Amino acid sequence: MAKGLTSRAENYSQWYNELVIKADLAENSAVRGCMVIKPYGYAIWEKMQAVLDKMFKETGHENAYFPLFIPKSFFSKEASHVEGFAKECAVVTHYRLKNDENGKGIIVDPEAKLEEELIIRPTSETIIWNTYKNWIQSYRDLPILLNQWANVVRWEMRTRLFLRTAEFLWQEGHTAHATQTEAIIETKKMVNVYATFAEKYMALPVHIGTKSESERFAGALETYSIEALMQDGKALQAGTSHFLGQNFAKAFDVKFASKEENKLEYVWATSWGVSTRLIGGLIMAHSDDKGLVLPPKLAPYQVIIVPIYKGEQELAKISEKVEEMMQKLRNIDISVKYDNRDSQKPGWKFAEYELKGVPVRIAIGPRDLENGTAEVARRDELTKEIVNIEGIENYIKNLLDQIQENIFQKALKYREQHTTKVDSYEEFKEILENKGGFVLAHWDGTKETEERIKNETKATIRNIPEYLPLEDGVDMLTGKPSKGRVLFAKSY
Repeated sequence: MAKGLTSRAENYSQWYNELVIKADLAENSAVRGCMVIKPYGYAIWEKMQAVLDKMFKETGHENAYFPLFIPKSFFSKEASHVEGFAKECAVVTHYRLKNDENGKGIIVDPEAKLEEELIIRPTSETIIWNTYKNWIQSYRDLPILLNQWANVVRWEMRTRLFLRTAEFLWQEGHTAHATQTEAIIETKKMVNVYATFAEKYMALPVHIGTKSESERFAGALETYSIEALMQDGKALQAGTSHFLGQNFAKAFDVKFASKEENKLEYVWATSWGVSTRLIGGLIMAHSDDKGLVLPPKLAPYQVIIVPIYKGEQELAKISEKVEEMMQKLRNIDISVKYDNRDSQKPGWKFAEYELKGVPVRIAIGPRDLENGTAEVARRDELTKEIVNIEGIENYIKNLLDQIQENIFQKALKYREQHTTKVDSYEEFKEILENKGGFVLAHWDGTKETEERIKNETKATIRNIPEYLPLEDGVDMLTGKPSKGRVLFAKSY
């Protein structure tokens, strides 16, 4: 176990909080509910951004940027949207400060009240659809396929680094279409982009499905989500994609002249997003009591090289060989760092990079130079092997692929072991209490039953998975007819 790191078995929540801080990912800020993302944590987000941005552009999307401030009146135009976000909104009421005449420091100037309050964006549908009204007149202006990388504010008092903070970073896609069919295709396409990213890059198996009506995004007709399972048996919503119908087009009067009859029709809309909570998911799904375990595709650096030496002469010889190795690794797009600091001993460095989850560590000393070998350690299995330096780049490339797949398979195995099908409410409660994980159970489709289960067990319907076939049965709680099972879990 890493020094001073609480074990997962002892206190999972404390283990997570300590790991985020000790691994130098983030820390709490002077602003209540907000976090400082440190360079190592931000490097993971940059990797995520780079991959997702490429995937978005490959599916035809472009990046744009819209204002941080949204006039309050915009929110009142779509009733369910404002109801969904009203309690989370941060409101700007004044535009100026001044020195207090009584010498009590800076105060808000009461004369500088805004004519209309501004909302710091909790999400951008309203400001974007107000803009789209000016951009869309004809079917020739459609589709609009935009994405925005931004920050948002949703007022949170009970926060946890990465998982739930008042301000967080994210991307939000907002698209406009001429037909319902196009918009639905877009909605499904993007949730599948998220699923591909989660599984291929985060090594995180996910369930794709639709949300129940009460769990939908405020203002959506349908919400698709990807749901992942953390090592404490709780689910994490890792991404959502929303079919918004014509709700926002009607709210902001966004119409276009159609191709067929040249009549005015309302535009069809989607929105979709993932945020920095993905970093929280990455930590909780894979890491262990020794620290982070990062999938190679998202690790800030995939390989760390640590020299073992006595004196400057030995270090110079090792460094010469290491420079050759690093160049070969970089030539095949492997990110590598050489830690030749003399301020810390090798053992300290080994523990540090183990804590930070660097996938592969190479140690090399004078005897290794003589033998033409190096010691290679893999973080996921905590094993070591002596490897020939000649051709080591190909060995490392294959090893990184193995580690990526191994991390995914471990997470998949955990999910399979913690997915339970139940038919009775008593069994449902027993599984949630003692085993955790995903529970597949029949549901009668009513909000009342869903709410009662949530109140009594704290479990929610995560989604209705795409892969589940229709299966007649009876609701485990009410005994009413059910057309199929849904995915329940306690969640973050």
